[in-house]
Amino acid sequence: MAVFDKRNISMMMDLYEMTMANGYFHDVHEDSKVTFDVFYRKNPDAGGFAIFAGLEQIVEYIEDLHFDEEDIAYFRSLKLFHEDFLDYLKDYRFKGDIYAFPEGTIMYPSEPMLTVHAPLIDAQIVETAILNQINHQSLIATKTRRIVYAAQGRVVSDFGARRAHNVDAAVYGARAAFIGGAVGTATVLAGQAFNIPVNGTMAHSWVMYFEDEYTAFRHYAENYPDGTVLLIDTYDVMHSGVPNAIKCAKEVLEPKGKKLIAVRLDSGDLAYLSKKVREQLDAAGLQDCKIMASNSLDEETIASILAQGAPIDIFGVGERLITAKSDSVFGAVYKMSEVEHKGKCIPKIKISETPEKITNPGRKRVYRIYDKEGKAIADLITKFDETLDLSKPYRYVDPEQPWKNREFTACTAKELQQLVIKDGKRVTSVKPLQEIRAYVVQQLNEEIWQEEQRFAYPHKHFMDMSPAYYEQKMDLLNDNKWEK
Repeated sequence: MAVFDKRNISMMMDLYEMTMANGYFHDVHEDSKVTFDVFYRKNPDAGGFAIFAGLEQIVEYIEDLHFDEEDIAYFRSLKLFHEDFLDYLKDYRFKGDIYAFPEGTIMYPSEPMLTVHAPLIDAQIVETAILNQINHQSLIATKTRRIVYAAQGRVVSDFGARRAHNVDAAVYGARAAFIGGAVGTATVLAGQAFNIPVNGTMAHSWVMYFEDEYTAFRHYAENYPDGTVLLIDTYDVMHSGVPNAIKCAKEVLEPKGKKLIAVRLDSGDLAYLSKKVREQLDAAGLQDCKIMASNSLDEETIASILAQGAPIDIFGVGERLITAKSDSVFGAVYKMSEVEHKGKCIPKIKISETPEKITNPGRKRVYRIYDKEGKAIADLITKFDETLDLSKPYRYVDPEQPWKNREFTACTAKELQQLVIKDGKRVTSVKPLQEIRAYVVQQLNEEIWQEEQRFAYPHKHFMDMSPAYYEQKMDLLNDNKWEK
């Protein structure tokens, strides 16, 4: 549809957001402000942490939030909305504040990585777009980090576009994968949009087009002498692919003073074949030639291949990265935590028969607590107006074991949420993607315990509360008004 080519992302919402906004417009005081928190309940793949990604796209969305004449005409056609509400949308702009973790922050379940404090209508209509970006990019960044961890320092590149769920999933997935640790992407549009290094080799069709495999390799090497990577499994890896790659290196590249950069395997037993390929390359004096592998890889297959001693240097990871197989739902939610009206703030809590679905009420602050070695030992939630003083032992509450007396001693704290949108306008600078990526690495190398990073039964990061905050939550839970 032609209309999709000029789409307004402001229309990325569930219908109920607009029907509620229409109702609020008529039935609620204009000065009512509310607070919504974005958080998730469990780490993907039973991991120990997740990576916050997608913030830059949220900021761009908020700053451009508006409704065109075509959008308003569409709403009118639904015959659901009052005409004065549709008139209100003509000059609509977001007027609230947004607080968020810095993009790339290591995060844990139940803590708000993003908070919206805004007029009621403003806070309601941004729900779906915010969740869409966070749920997708945080999922892919986290999955990529698992794959990079399994690769044990070897290169990982995103090869996933053709198996992504659509164009946006491929492009923003490549962005998230780069944040998570991929060195680059095969997706040209993502490279262009986000200045991500692009990489790629050839397809089997290149080899199949020419009269024989060696001729295909020769033509490729003559076109790309500074970056020759040859796909060696079109016909027979050991009896054709490797010998022809070696011949190309000796007869085409070496006379030009160039080297064969790598050979790629895209099928078969990658552990076995890579060992045999390495033997032939080394025997031919091509010790510098790297081996690249692709073909339905993920953290489990990579870990298994390397455990078998596979001498693979580069992994091109496609479908299982870009779709986050085998846990393809991140599950971040958007829940109201406070209502502010005429200067009075009323904390709100969602009650559920499922304990993990009970929300944390009220405006709050989130701190990361560090021991004297600089390791993150816990995250702490406090009331928004509390002052955290760690200059002396600080008593806190473990909500899972509230009867225990616990305290932080000789610790420091960093507040995680920062103001990123004020009155609808950006108040932070755009961070280069390389900086966000480096921030992930810095946290994992210096702050986050290795025990939280393992795949099997990772250590659970502690999520604690100040006594005042815990008391507020218990008071709301003990209040039976919702049952009347």
